[in-house]
Amino acid sequence: MKKTTEYLIVIVVLAVVIAIGAAIWAWSGLYNIGADDHHWKVTYNALQTVRDRSIHVRSKDIKIPSLDDPQLILKGAGQYAAMCTGCHLRPGMEDSELRKGMYPQPPDLSKVHVDPQDAFWVIKHGIKMSAMPAWGLDGSHDDQTIWSMVAFLEKLPGMTPEQYKAIVAKAPPDEDMDMDEDGGHSHSHGSEAAHQDQHEGSATPGMAMSASMSGMDMPGAAPSDLELKAGGSPQAEATAQAFQAALDNGNRDAALALLADNASISEGGSTQSRADYASHHLGEDIAFLKNAQVKRLSRVSAASGDRAQVVTESEIRPTSKGRPVTLRSHEMMQLQRTNGAWKIVSIDWSSKANPPSRDGSQ
Repeated sequence: MKKTTEYLIVIVVLAVVIAIGAAIWAWSGLYNIGADDHHWKVTYNALQTVRDRSIHVRSKDIKIPSLDDPQLILKGAGQYAAMCTGCHLRPGMEDSELRKGMYPQPPDLSKVHVDPQDAFWVIKHGIKMSAMPAWGLDGSHDDQTIWSMVAFLEKLPGMTPEQYKAIVAKAPPDEDMDMDEDGGHSHSHGSEAAHQDQHEGSATPGMAMSASMSGMDMPGAAPSDLELKAGGSPQAEATAQAFQAALDNGNRDAALALLADNASISEGGSTQSRADYASHHLGEDIAFLKNAQVKRLSRVSAASGDRAQVVTESEIRPTSKGRPVTLRSHEMMQLQRTNGAWKIVSIDWSSKANPPSRDGSQ
C-alpha cells in the first residue's frame, strides 16, 4: 500500500512538472506559429488523423439526400464559383495567390473526390485553426444550399475548364447576396461588362480632384490644381478597365494582380484588406456581376507623378429574388505607378437604387 502511494505521488509530481514545463514553453513563444514553418511529418500526420477521424465520427450518421437534381447542381456551381475557387481552385486553375501561402494546403476539389457526408459537415461547421469557415454558422447558408454545393462537388472532379465555365454560366443568381434597405447591393460597384455597349460620359469642366487624393504626397503640380476629366490619365483608366474586365470575366487572378499588396477595398460600409477581399467578397462580386447588366455612364481621371485617381459612374441592372433593380454605382480608385506599371491601392464602391418612375418601373 505504501509503495502504491509513493508511485501515485511520483506520477502526480511528474504530471505537475510536465504541465509547468509545457506552460513555460508555450509562454516563451519559442514555437513558430508561422504558416511558412511547416510541421514535422509525424506532427502533420497526427493532426491530419485527428482531423479526419473527428469529421468522420460526426458526419457518419448524416442522411444524404438525392444529389442528382440538375437545379441543385446548378445552384451549387454558382455557390462554388462565388466562394470556393480562391482556396479549392477550379478546372484549369493551377493555383491562386491566396492558396500559395496557406498551410495546410486546401485540397484541389477539381481533382479529388470528397465523401458527401464529410463534405456537408465540413462546409457547415468549418475546421478550427484553418482557413475553412463554417458556412452554416448562424444560418448564413441553410442545409439545402450546403447540399447544393455537395451535389456540385460530386460532379466537379474530372470536369474540363470548358464544362466548368458552361455550368457556372447557367447557375442561378446567388440569393444570399441581398439588396440593402436602399435597394443597393452590399457588394456591387461600377464594374463594366466587356461585351456590353459602352457609353462615355464627359466630366463637368473644372471638376476638382477629391479630398482623398489631395491628401496624397504627390510630386509636381499641387493636387488642388488637378482636374478630373475623361482621358486625364489613359494608362490609369486602362488599369481600372482591366480590373473591371477581370471581374466581368470571373478571372480572380487577373483582378488580384492589379491590386497592390497593401490595397484596401471599401464597399457596403466596410473596408477590407486585399487578402480579406480575395477570400470572400471578390467571389461574391464576380457572381453578382455575372447576373447583372452593366452600362458605364462616365469615367474621368487625373494623375500627378506616380499617383492617379479614376472615378467611374455606372448603371447596373441586377435581378434580386426574381425582380429587376436598377442601381447607380460610383467607383473611386486610387492608383500608384511602380516600375512603370499602375497598381490599384484603394477602391471605394457605393451604389444606390434609382428611384422608380411613376409607372412603377425602375
